[in-house]
Amino acid sequence: MTEHQRGRRAIEVGPTGRTVAENIARLRERCSMTTRQLSGALERAGRAVPASGITRMEKAERVVTADELVALAVVFGVSPTALLLPLTDRPGTMVEVTGAGEVDAAEAWDWAEGRQPLKSTGRDPHAAELEFLVNGVPRLRRILRQHPAGRALAALQQRIDALIARSAYIDDGDAEEVQEVAEEARRATERVVAEVDYLNAANAKARLAPRAGGGDG
Repeated sequence: MTEHQRGRRAIEVGPTGRTVAENIARLRERCSMTTRQLSGALERAGRAVPASGITRMEKAERVVTADELVALAVVFGVSPTALLLPLTDRPGTMVEVTGAGEVDAAEAWDWAEGRQPLKSTGRDPHAAELEFLVNGVPRLRRILRQHPAGRALAALQQRIDALIARSAYIDDGDAEEVQEVAEEARRATERVVAEVDYLNAANAKARLAPRAGGGDG
């Protein structure tokens, strides 16, 4: 009996809900689990869902609650993000995200993994990044990311990611672009080394300061 047959108003499943449905089916098959086996695993995880409910989830006929989504991620051994987004981050590939519309796949994954706000929202990028950090990143992680050394490391990671991506999909005419990205990565590496040297010198100075003060007394 459907929710309509029970006289209830069914909740419409949106783009991200449909992605979740596809990913549940994908991960269940990858784990070689039947719907009954997945149902048992969820029950042991504290979120009982009958096999028929899992079938409806995979058909996007049943909304997956937040608790169920997290329990599914635990059972499958993946991050919740692996259920929320399509399993692709190939440059230029667009994915649909509820509330944001079509978004570049790599950008969507960076956003979901807490690296950066969505760029496609049309908001001021500086204000969006500040709100993203203040409202959505724990204090210690925020301090580490805002520190000059943390920023230098993040910039290096971006260059390395870009270099690997371009190397993986290289074709005729792209060699010059790869070389340019490689040079950017080298400069970013030098910046990280400089920040490490500065931190090392600052820490050494801080360790010596109490001793010097004690000797003067």
